[in-house]
Amino acid sequence: MSHKLKLKKVLVANRGEIALRIVRACAEMSIRSVAIYTEPDRFGLFVKRADESYSLGEDPLSGYLDPLRIVNLALETGCDAIHPGYGFLSENAAFARLCEQKGILFIGPESSVIHKMGDKTQARNSMRAAGVPVTPGSDGNLGSLEAALEQAEVIGYPVMVKATSGGGGRGIRRCDSAAELRAQFPRVISEATKAFGSAEVFMEKCIVNPRHIEVQVLADGQGNVIHLYERDCSIQRRNQKLIEIAPSPQLSEQQRAYMGELAVRAAKAVGYRSAGTVEFLLSGEDVYFMEMNTRIQVEHTITEQITGVDIVREQLQIAAGNPLSYRQQDINFRGYAIQLRINAEDPRNEFLPSFGRITHYYAPGGPGVRVDTAIYTGYEIPPYFDSMCLKLVVWSLTWDETIQRALRALDDMRLHGIKTTAAYYQQILRHPEFQAAKFDTGFVAAHPELLEYSDKRHPSEVALALAAAIAAHAGW
Repeated sequence: MSHKLKLKKVLVANRGEIALRIVRACAEMSIRSVAIYTEPDRFGLFVKRADESYSLGEDPLSGYLDPLRIVNLALETGCDAIHPGYGFLSENAAFARLCEQKGILFIGPESSVIHKMGDKTQARNSMRAAGVPVTPGSDGNLGSLEAALEQAEVIGYPVMVKATSGGGGRGIRRCDSAAELRAQFPRVISEATKAFGSAEVFMEKCIVNPRHIEVQVLADGQGNVIHLYERDCSIQRRNQKLIEIAPSPQLSEQQRAYMGELAVRAAKAVGYRSAGTVEFLLSGEDVYFMEMNTRIQVEHTITEQITGVDIVREQLQIAAGNPLSYRQQDINFRGYAIQLRINAEDPRNEFLPSFGRITHYYAPGGPGVRVDTAIYTGYEIPPYFDSMCLKLVVWSLTWDETIQRALRALDDMRLHGIKTTAAYYQQILRHPEFQAAKFDTGFVAAHPELLEYSDKRHPSEVALALAAAIAAHAGW
């Protein structure tokens, strides 16, 4: 076996479960890890588990979003690479460029590729040139409301107005008429400016209730690109993913092969390196490129479960300058995996965030169950960040068995002190349409009755609640 190049020390420019995931991958590869944190995260598990940890100050967010400070800290602590995780600076081309200028390896694609794929109009043009089908829409950015109204007449309503630099479901508005477009156009510009620092927007035809399918790719710096099959992310609310599945139980083998080939073609067309995800919309038999995420995804876990490939390990190997560990013919999948994003939210109250102290946490276990999280009993979920508190991942050989395992694992889990989406997911998993693998991005909106679940709690929890109420009433 040929000797592989190796990173010595990696700074993890993120927080929470993804930071812990990267720290663990580094530990398995005998790479030293450096965590950074702001004061609300002082007691985070990722801070405790890293080899070294450094505070970035009191402000909850500014430290995580300061490229120069992070790169300088990486240099001062002797790191040879930075892993950005997802969110924060992970798709910030300026951050990647600063790493390149300072001689620090950025664990991801080159800054020019991040810039090209982050600019949605450039990305669409690159895909068109590579022969990858894109949704009908504007050739470039829209300079005015009048231009938007003209474009909408050409492609037909409904249309989506999107922030050119957008992502994560933000800076997107659907318009079903000229009147709606007049109202929403300035709002998207305002959202885009606040969230992404750019007022540029473009337009796409709105594909009503498609299936949302994404393909995981891996590419080294030596021209090798492979795909690790697809994930179905159709179960979402307001463009935010809730439940993800790999592989999609809705695809034929022909569709699976075609979308895998398109994703590889897309990555090769832009000279991609590292792990990335090519997202598609599937409407009937029509496949449309939506966007490319130039980073690790929240839902990389389910691809790992069905293929056995450690995607973060591959990222670290590629960044060190090694070729891919696998060829396309080495990649197979077995069974199904489902990821449930357990969010600290109250589904019965418009999904209002539910931050606070976790009074008791018991992780589900058993065969085929994986939990990625940085929480623990006594941990206080801070109100400054994303509401996801853990990712529950289950795997089994068949679709039906995987659903049953997911239901069992949710029943196994105990997470007290905050409200979560766990019981809501049980209702989705039990729904006949979900079990028959017949769902699209309109599923959640089409089934508001699933929010009206009963508050089924374990008998011991009910007994404890009653005892506490009696004690309080008696003045003990």
